[in-house]
Amino acid sequence: MPVSRLRIALRPALPAVVLLFLAVATQAGAPRRVLNFLDFGAGVLALVFLTGTVLWGLAATDRMLLHSGHRLVAQAVHRGTGVAGLGFLALHIGVKVVRGRTSGTAAVVPFADGGKPLLVGLGTLAGYLFLAAAVTGAVRGAFTSHRGSRWWRVLHMGAYVAWCAALVHGLKSGRPPAGWVTTGYLLCVSGVAVMLVLRLRAPRPGGVPGGRPPGADAGGPRAPAHSARHHRGTRP
Repeated sequence: MPVSRLRIALRPALPAVVLLFLAVATQAGAPRRVLNFLDFGAGVLALVFLTGTVLWGLAATDRMLLHSGHRLVAQAVHRGTGVAGLGFLALHIGVKVVRGRTSGTAAVVPFADGGKPLLVGLGTLAGYLFLAAAVTGAVRGAFTSHRGSRWWRVLHMGAYVAWCAALVHGLKSGRPPAGWVTTGYLLCVSGVAVMLVLRLRAPRPGGVPGGRPPGADAGGPRAPAHSARHHRGTRP
């Protein structure tokens, strides 16, 4: 029998196979095990991916080691890890609410949790700041004016505050973390600290801290044309 006909013949059986697989997995307790893992691991995965977002965001600004093509790749990874981190963050919140670890109100309103208002509130606040950074990054073209670019930087830099709040939330709000979790958090802190120091110590364009590239002043590139027009105007 040709392969195409075999595929057509087996296509009606595919839904039955999927349903049978789901039934066997449910009978074996797979959904409960997955839920137990996500109850603990979704938040850790969210922090890992969002840490990667911060690291790749810092790497995308490097001009000493990375060429323009490399920076574009870093920006793409920065966006991809950000989307994955927000996805795991939403999953983390949903699982905690479904399992009764916190209330829906506390998940939306910062510092409204009845048991640990400060620690859970830090997580809620971090979620809003990460979301604000993601939205402003996606619509960066709307902040093209001088004032808009300032607001974009302020909102996007809020991701650093969110990341610090998420660290405290993750370490203190739930059950005592396992050793590998604490080690992972320390590695996250070390990686971001190293990248941030390298960025702050990197020379600015133009060779001076905070300086602009040569010719970047408002009248710099136009000086030769202005001089030529002046000479042409003074010719006899």
